[in-house]
Amino acid sequence: MIWIWLLVMAAFAAAEAATVGLVCIWFSVGALGAFFTALAGGSVTVQLVVFAAVSAAALAVTRPLVRRFGRNRRVPTNLDRVIGRTGQVTEDIDTASGAVYVDGKTWTARSAGGEAIPAGTQVEILSMEGVKLFVKKLEKDTEVVS
Repeated sequence: MIWIWLLVMAAFAAAEAATVGLVCIWFSVGALGAFFTALAGGSVTVQLVVFAAVSAAALAVTRPLVRRFGRNRRVPTNLDRVIGRTGQVTEDIDTASGAVYVDGKTWTARSAGGEAIPAGTQVEILSMEGVKLFVKKLEKDTEVVS
């Protein structure tokens, strides 16, 4: 069983190295615990229990740390720079179509609140989904920055 646990540990470590996503490293740690149990002369049942318990403990201890430090960080793109900017509606915005000119480009746009916005209106870009901007109508006294 000593060699089997070494192979199991190596297999999980190799799988972890191939995925780079902290998917099965805990089982490699559990196999290490079972390996030491086999060295100490524990029965196969005890080895399996140690494998399961150490794997679960490793998961319970490290998973919160992985979640805190391994969060997917959003990488801003050059397109994100239009968010928060002011643009001008070039094609009436309704629930199905519309266009806004901002930062030297014309974008498809939708109203964030669902209201119709006529062409010529100044709008603020709130968010982006794909190549579609979600906008809201600016108040009349708001300064235009484009």
